[in-house]
Amino acid sequence: MSIKQLFDLSGKVALITGGSRGLGLQIAEGLGEYGAKVVLTARKQDELDAAKAHLEGLGVQVMTIRNDLTQFETVEPMVQSILDAWGQIDILVNNAGTTWGAPSTEHPLDAWNKVMNLNVTGLFLVTQAVGRLSMIPRRSGRIVNIASVAGLQGNDPKMAATLAYNTSKGAVVNMTRALAGEWAQHNITVNSICPGYFPTKMTRGTLAYGEARILEHTPLGRLGSDEDLKGLALLLSSDASAFMTGQNIAVDGGASSV
Repeated sequence: MSIKQLFDLSGKVALITGGSRGLGLQIAEGLGEYGAKVVLTARKQDELDAAKAHLEGLGVQVMTIRNDLTQFETVEPMVQSILDAWGQIDILVNNAGTTWGAPSTEHPLDAWNKVMNLNVTGLFLVTQAVGRLSMIPRRSGRIVNIASVAGLQGNDPKMAATLAYNTSKGAVVNMTRALAGEWAQHNITVNSICPGYFPTKMTRGTLAYGEARILEHTPLGRLGSDEDLKGLALLLSSDASAFMTGQNIAVDGGASSV
């Protein structure tokens, strides 16, 4: 098989949660460029509409579904609706996430639950549904979790306290390992990408006050760009990574290496 064939996603269906903007939309661009049909889910219809128009302008076939993964009862029907329309889900990119900044002694319980419900429980439920309804019966699948370097390390005390976010991403890192071992028998690979700091809506507040410190501790001396996740997301979504599973890969300009 040629290298081009290994990376080719023609005929594949990729579900990307939180795919209407930011890192999710960047990944959708990359997978779509290599032939995948893309399903985007997000909470805001106007952002989904804009993302759909953008991707279709690039020649990508797109379906959008307005959905809130913290409404747990809606997850399985959402997955089933994709299967009813397109027959399969070959690639799942668990990108939807949220954060909250507060000192741990003052962290509101409802904010803790908000972060955990989306970043951990919602991710688990969509993965469970996709696995049970599509990937396991077809004995094939690529799952790519978007974790974070925050799940690989503690928190700089000079930055905002984000205990719930760090904890949730640590859970995603180990969920990736555990599920990779369990579902390997079904020829399903499970890996995660652990981004460092990228300019997105979610990081806007942190970068407003902490960008200089972040850059000081990043060997490559810059933030992530719009292109920096696409190659790895393509690799982990394609046959080029068929012998990779249970891996959590940092994309952070070298910050976690020093």
